[in-house]
Amino acid sequence: MIPDLRLTGAKVLRPGGLSDAPLSLANGRVADAGGREIDLSGYLVLPGIVDAHGDAFEKHLAPRRGAMKDLDQGLLAAEAEVAANGITTATLAQFYSWEGGMRGADFAHRVFAALDEVRPRLGTDLRVQLRFELSMVNDYDAVADMVDHFAIPYLVFNDHLPHVALAMGKRPPRLTGQALRIGKNPEKHLADLQALYAGLAAVPAALDCLIPRLAARGVLLGSHDDRSRDDRAGWRARGVRVAEFPETLEAAEAAKADGDPVVLGAPNLVRGGSHKGNVSALDLVAMGLCDALASDYHYPSTRRAAFLLADAGVLPFEGAWGLIADGPARMLGLKDRGRLEPGMRADVVVLDEVSRDICATFAGGQVTYMKGDVAARFLAR
Repeated sequence: MIPDLRLTGAKVLRPGGLSDAPLSLANGRVADAGGREIDLSGYLVLPGIVDAHGDAFEKHLAPRRGAMKDLDQGLLAAEAEVAANGITTATLAQFYSWEGGMRGADFAHRVFAALDEVRPRLGTDLRVQLRFELSMVNDYDAVADMVDHFAIPYLVFNDHLPHVALAMGKRPPRLTGQALRIGKNPEKHLADLQALYAGLAAVPAALDCLIPRLAARGVLLGSHDDRSRDDRAGWRARGVRVAEFPETLEAAEAAKADGDPVVLGAPNLVRGGSHKGNVSALDLVAMGLCDALASDYHYPSTRRAAFLLADAGVLPFEGAWGLIADGPARMLGLKDRGRLEPGMRADVVVLDEVSRDICATFAGGQVTYMKGDVAARFLAR
């Protein structure tokens, strides 16, 4: 952990907006005063980014097909990437899916076990979200056991079955490549998908048993890719409150009307729209229908999205940065981060005011990333 510090000269984002007043850090927390003075003139000092959903870590765990042996090293590499992007709390969104391979149940178990083992060596708070395919009715008990065993705090229900093709009795697109990629016979893979589709009638009753078990453990529950008001209403009636990446304006409006948090993808906003043709994240933010922006598949997009919103005048800078810091922290129930106030965790990111490059990241008062001129200022005696 860094010694007590007093950061001066920078523009510091506090709950009231940007301020020239110094920021003090002590014992891993934001403090009232004191500490060694570091001149950060020319820089912005902002709350660390809280990422509510990110799966870009996957490329570090298996850079090539089959290369999934040293998961601890992959997780350390993933931490380095999130820290270099100003993220101080990262939610690793791990699949539990019929897709198999890196998205299969066995791999999820390995990832969670490796993370438990490597966590004492991390500075960034790496948390997990389990992305569970709801059609896997025979796995509901196994999922509840996994949540218990690894103290998983957040679960989102997915449904990625190719419904249209299966309903028409057709072979889903890309099925052969998908099967071969995970070392499975394509005909067996097709038969398994058909069996899951045929068993969908059992899903509602299975959810009615599983969801109360998870809720009793304090697990945050979310739905994924809601398309309609009825979709959202159905999930809310079951106690599944988070609306993750709603695909339509109707679904997002329904969630907001009921006070349920809405999570949108920062890459959608940065690129100007969904790659699948869904509702624009920028439009939803402009309409006040977003509580948190998540990295999804691209970590740099979080801060880029916040600056884009502020530069375009969609939100004041404090509100834009809040969508990647305070907003997701509140949604995840993390009351000790997301804002730079005395007593909060010393989760801080230092950016060059002109280039907006990340120059330093502190997570809980620990340096997780630092470079260039900022590093020289900290090392100067």
